Amino acid sequence: MIPITKPTIGEPEMAATAKVLQSGWVSQGPYVAQFEHAFAAYVGTAHACAVSSCTTALQLALLTVGVKPGDEVITVSHSFVATANSIRYCGATPVFVDICPETYNLDPALLDAVITARTRAILCVHQVGMPCDLARILAIAAHHNLPVIEDAACAIGSEIRIGPQWERIGKPHGDIACFSFHPRKIITTGEGGMLTTHKADWDQRFRLLRQHCMSVPDTTRHQSAQVIFETYPELGFNYRMTDLQAAVGCEQLTRLPEIIAKRRALAARYQARLAEIPGLKVPIEPAWARSNWQSFCVRLPEGGDQRQVMQFMLDAGVATRRGIMCAHREAAYPPETWSCGVAHQVCGCAVGGCRRLQQSEDAQDRTIILPLFPQMSFEQQDEVIAALHGALHM
Repeated sequence: MIPITKPTIGEPEMAATAKVLQSGWVSQGPYVAQFEHAFAAYVGTAHACAVSSCTTALQLALLTVGVKPGDEVITVSHSFVATANSIRYCGATPVFVDICPETYNLDPALLDAVITARTRAILCVHQVGMPCDLARILAIAAHHNLPVIEDAACAIGSEIRIGPQWERIGKPHGDIACFSFHPRKIITTGEGGMLTTHKADWDQRFRLLRQHCMSVPDTTRHQSAQVIFETYPELGFNYRMTDLQAAVGCEQLTRLPEIIAKRRALAARYQARLAEIPGLKVPIEPAWARSNWQSFCVRLPEGGDQRQVMQFMLDAGVATRRGIMCAHREAAYPPETWSCGVAHQVCGCAVGGCRRLQQSEDAQDRTIILPLFPQMSFEQQDEVIAALHGALHM
């Protein structure tokens, strides 16, 4: 079976975890600090704060910019459900806007129409590693004095051109960027996440919230020659990363340039070979974007049955995934929990459908994600292409 992806893990990661185990300090500690420093340097930001997942990173980001119960946060439904969940964890309402069919990212042209007095932030997604149109989103956000949080779960190593310079996602170009280290992402720590920002006070806020709002970190207490009693002035969370995870993350970062180079080479080969299949649409990079190709998503020809194509390929030994989900179509998101910018009775929204989110729904129903991972051989890639060709001509 050719898998959809495969993490790149070897002896260096194993040796790094052994060092942590031998040190006697396995929870959040010096390796977390080392990973944060290295990550900040890689993306080009002043501050990076490691947490337990990208979901917790998104929640802390939203809380830090002031999102509270009763507020609205504009985002896309077309994303893993964690994006919308993080908004609801804050007691706020996700306001879903549709996507651009070419990039599968938030359509900036739709933002102005859904901004209201209750809008507290814009949460944009760099879907499957493809940068969204930040230049337009940031201009609109600035006009309305709204913070922008980037869900960069899939986007480590992706680049964007704003003005004359190419810069890495995570600088950040908005106010806060949030990353994931889940095994399906470009680099992994098993689970884990990271927040990046230029604002020192926000970085300190992340660090306070991730550790139960403990006034004095446990590392400081353990190193002190005097007894220290910590306090807990407000409600916080246990959203810490462990040194075991961070040690793996440090090693993964050293692999990142090679991982991305291999992914880009494989993506270019897919684009060239799949162009021969009539009606199949391959992803494209806008002139201002460079993807890390976390996933390679293709749109099936008209009349192509997504489930049948995927089953044919599975029977041929090739794993695939359906197009990115839409949160508003899930039972966990009944109409009263989200908005599309107008009253549901006017739009006719219900669980499973919304007329204002047609591009999102079409992308979920008509696209599939093909295998792509650094260890993939050209022979394996040719098997994937042959299986897809066969599925479309069965």
